[in-house]
Amino acid sequence: MKKENILEVKHVHKRFSSKGLTVKAVTDVSFDVKQGETIGIVGESGCGKTTLGRCIVRAYEASEGEIDYRTESGEELDFLKIDKKKMKEIRKEIQMIFQDPYSSLDPRMTVLDIIKEPLKANYPKMSKDEMDQIAKDMAAKVGLNPTYLIRYPHAFSGGQRQRIGIARTLVLNPRIIVCDEAVSALDVSIQAQVINLLVDLQKEMKLTYLFISHDLSVVEHISDKVGVMYLGKMVEYGETEQIFAHPKHPYTEALMSAVPVADPNYAMERIPLQGEIPNPANPPSGCYFHTRCRYCQQKCKDCAPEYREVEPGHYVACHFADELKLRGFDYSAMESKS
Repeated sequence: MKKENILEVKHVHKRFSSKGLTVKAVTDVSFDVKQGETIGIVGESGCGKTTLGRCIVRAYEASEGEIDYRTESGEELDFLKIDKKKMKEIRKEIQMIFQDPYSSLDPRMTVLDIIKEPLKANYPKMSKDEMDQIAKDMAAKVGLNPTYLIRYPHAFSGGQRQRIGIARTLVLNPRIIVCDEAVSALDVSIQAQVINLLVDLQKEMKLTYLFISHDLSVVEHISDKVGVMYLGKMVEYGETEQIFAHPKHPYTEALMSAVPVADPNYAMERIPLQGEIPNPANPPSGCYFHTRCRYCQQKCKDCAPEYREVEPGHYVACHFADELKLRGFDYSAMESKS
C-alpha cells in the first residue's frame, strides 16, 4: 500500500445471485484515495456506483478483490479479510451519508437521539451527559438550531433532515465518508447549501470523501478526481479537470454533453445515447458500451478493452482512446466569451 494513500480499492467484484441468475453489479474496479481528497463516482442509474460504495464500507460483502485501508494508527488492513469484531472497531473511521433523508432517519426518535445513536453503539460506557454534549456540538457544527433537538424528523424539510444525517455520520469523528447521492433528493438551492457545508466540514475535520452522484456539475464542483462507471465497470478515471476538459471514453463524452452550462454563449452539442443499458445479468460481449457507442468498430464487439493509463493518472477502458478526439468542456472558450 502506497504511503500517501488512505484507501486502495483493488479489482473489486460484487455479484448477486438468485434462482440460478447472477448479476454482475461491480466488475474489476480499482482506484486509490489519498487523505483529504474527494473522489467523485458518476454514471447512470444502475451502473453499480452505490453498490461499490456499500462494498467499501462493508455494508455489502464484496465477492472478490481487496479494499486496503490505512488506519489512523498506521495499521494496514484489508476490509475483506478482517473479522466482524475488528471491522466494528474500524467502522468508526469510515461512515456513510445516505441518499434519502426521509427514510434514513428513524421517525420515532428525536433529533438528539438520532445524532447520538452511533455513540451508544460504539461507546457503551460513555455517560449520557457526555453523549448529549457531543451530539449538541455536532448539531451546531452542521447548522442545526438547538431547539430542533427535541423534535422528530417529520417536522423538518429535506435539507434539514440531511443535515441531521450528516451530524449523525460525523459524531464518531470519521476519516472517510461515503456520500451516496447525498444531495440528489434536495432542491437545487438546498443542494448548494449542503455541498458548501460538506466542503467546509472537510477542511475543518480533514475528511476524505467518496462522493457518489449522477449529477456531473456537482461532481465537478466538489471532486479532486472522478471515476466514470458503466454497467459495473470503471471506464474512465482521472483528475477532475482532465476528465471534464479531455475525456477519453465515448461514454464520458456523452455524459458531458448532457450537463447544462451557465453561459448563454457556450453551446454544447447533445450526444444522445441510443437504446437502453444492457442487462447486467447478460452483458454484451467485448466492450460493454459497444451497443450504444457511435464510434463502435468490430474490435469493440469481439474483445473487451484493457483498463490502462493513457496519460499520467488518467485511466480509460477503450480500444481507441488514443485515436478518438472527444469533446469535453472548453473552459478557455467560455472564459474568453465572458
